[in-house]
Amino acid sequence: MAKELKKNMQHRDLFYGHAHVKASFTNTIVTITDTTGNTISWASSGSSGFKGARRSTSYAAQAAAENAGKKAIEHGIRSVKLITKGLGPGRLSCTKGLLSAGLKISLVGDLTPIPHNGCRAKKKRRV
Repeated sequence: MAKELKKNMQHRDLFYGHAHVKASFTNTIVTITDTTGNTISWASSGSSGFKGARRSTSYAAQAAAENAGKKAIEHGIRSVKLITKGLGPGRLSCTKGLLSAGLKISLVGDLTPIPHNGCRAKKKRRV
């Protein structure tokens, strides 16, 4: 007899978490973690049903943030600290998505990696 598979998601009584947003020029990934960094829920523009060029729009990023926020609310998260990385178009619209999902944003931080004249940049594109 086949064993019934169960999802390995425990309902923990969490209240506060971190929402990490990585906004690249092609996709936006939203990960909601607890305060120690364990992933509770995640969503991306691609996993939210947007493929190709539509994946890089701000509307797709907002939908991804809504999906991640709704999953986090099921686990008991009510308030998040928003941490953004990257310069993509979905960077600001993720706040709208998290708010419309019902999460409260307590703090907004920006951890975009900027080089202090590190590696040599790629050559300019000539069209």
